[in-house]
Amino acid sequence: MLITLENLDQLAWEKGDGMLPLIVQNAFSGKVLMQGFANKAALEKTFESGLVTFYSRSKDRLWTKGEESGNSLNLVELSTDCDRDSLIALAQPVGPTCHTGTETCWDTEAQPHLAFLSDLQDVIASRKGTDPESSYTAHLYSRGVKRISQKVGEEGVEVALAATSGDKDELICESADLLYHLTVLLQSMDLSLTDVIDKLKERHAK
Repeated sequence: MLITLENLDQLAWEKGDGMLPLIVQNAFSGKVLMQGFANKAALEKTFESGLVTFYSRSKDRLWTKGEESGNSLNLVELSTDCDRDSLIALAQPVGPTCHTGTETCWDTEAQPHLAFLSDLQDVIASRKGTDPESSYTAHLYSRGVKRISQKVGEEGVEVALAATSGDKDELICESADLLYHLTVLLQSMDLSLTDVIDKLKERHAK
């Protein structure tokens, strides 16, 4: 069930003596970022501010992630499980989430395979405006949208040829090249894979 400011009373607060576990996931990659606890007041502040807020048991007060470090969690969506006694917040992180300076509070090796696309997109985005001699990606950006588009077209043809020939290893390699160059193209147009996924979801719903 999606949680809103209006239906907070429907949560099973009595099971946790007024406090429920709150897990935060990256809204794009699905990576689990952190886990804390929230009472009703924390969720009210989350909705009012748009920033994920917990109840800190050690500080005995409401605590908004990033209030000191600046590494906040911008709320996208909040939901509860079938028993309404635990919560998941989908969020867009600003900076690393863990206090150790890492992206998540969990082992980054134990992440879903598809989450790598998020990591790749972030790396590609970081190359915009950098020295063209510093990386192939930066060099592509310096050539402009026309050249990047040409590369996407070339890689698309290579993918089709590999599939036609039945060479699975080559198909994998060319598909990787296509995904990479497509991501560069989207970034060059100030778009992202999220925009593409949103369109796919829109079509699927019809």
